[in-house]
Amino acid sequence: MLICDDMTFRRVFLALLISIATVACTWAQKEPRVIKDIEFAQGLGLDLYLPNGETLDGLVVWIHGGAWRAGSKEKVPVLDLVDRGWPIASVDYRLSGEAQFPAQIHDIKGAIRFLRSQESEYGYRAENVFAIGSSAGGHLVALTGVTNGHAALEGSVGSHLKESSDVQGIVSLYGASNLTTILDQSTPHGLSVRVPALELFIGGRPENVTETARLASPVFHVDRDDPPLLMIHGDQDPQMPINQSLELESAYGRVSAPVEFISLNGAKHGGGAFYDAERIGIMHRFLASVVAER
Repeated sequence: MLICDDMTFRRVFLALLISIATVACTWAQKEPRVIKDIEFAQGLGLDLYLPNGETLDGLVVWIHGGAWRAGSKEKVPVLDLVDRGWPIASVDYRLSGEAQFPAQIHDIKGAIRFLRSQESEYGYRAENVFAIGSSAGGHLVALTGVTNGHAALEGSVGSHLKESSDVQGIVSLYGASNLTTILDQSTPHGLSVRVPALELFIGGRPENVTETARLASPVFHVDRDDPPLLMIHGDQDPQMPINQSLELESAYGRVSAPVEFISLNGAKHGGGAFYDAERIGIMHRFLASVVAER
């Protein structure tokens, strides 16, 4: 049995307190600085997650999924990128039950303009803006990125219209790319989700609103000047056909634009496999490579 005198006990207890405080301080330093509900346009908000430490030369704009009709900025599964030095802005946009396409793209481009205008206010650097999104958000970030400067999709959301809405890099996670082919590629389960979602989003089935479907499809906008693109898609996705990512990869390849496509063996629609340490590392390296090459 260990017997300590009062002085020894005090020293041990003090050392223990210092150790706990050190661990707690280290943990706190790694926690991002979070600023919630910043209004970038009337009725539209975003949340900022800022690194407590070195901040890299770029800003990630996260766009949530939800079949264009659901979801919110609250869930951000790529927050581990903040630990690696990337500030993240999680952006809300008008859902399809409130406004049809192209309102969603107008909102995202408006948010990017706002974020560029606020660099000095919040202390990040937004010369390099990277759009990352999943599912419907993956589609929206791809469309945002391949339509830099597109007049019909620029919109006039917000009050910073002189700022650029250009994107310097895109990460599409299991997103759509061609709304004119998506139904033919879909499983019966996929059709049960996709048909009503498209009817809300673009105002009808793609074959009945062909011009809108093409305008909303990234594959029809790709040119050689488009920003680098990273896509990750599960090869067993029952909701979003993997051919959607393959089509966008082919469109990039035809014009020799920089593209990387990763097929996740056995992965379905979303899940932890897309946001584990390996995939976050891939995204980090992709973003860093774009910055290095600019």
